[in-house]
Amino acid sequence: MPVLHLQNVPQDVYTQLEQMARAERRDVEEVSVHLLQQALQEQQRWKAHNEALEDLRRRRWTPPAGTPDSVELLREDRQR
Repeated sequence: MPVLHLQNVPQDVYTQLEQMARAERRDVEEVSVHLLQQALQEQQRWKAHNEALEDLRRRRWTPPAGTPDSVELLREDRQR
């Protein structure tokens, strides 16, 4: 299994990891891996969300130039 060594971890971050590990009765390493997995899954969800939005933007239909405004058409219909 690959090993990941981190340098320059801020003290407050490491303290929070230790507190979480103690609360869950796990090692700091286990908690760190779990949090990394969650963050990567969340990133994948956001990526899929943004791709779906971009796809909707690409498919957006815009009326051709000179097309009457829908509000004007509704007003005309109401006057009949």
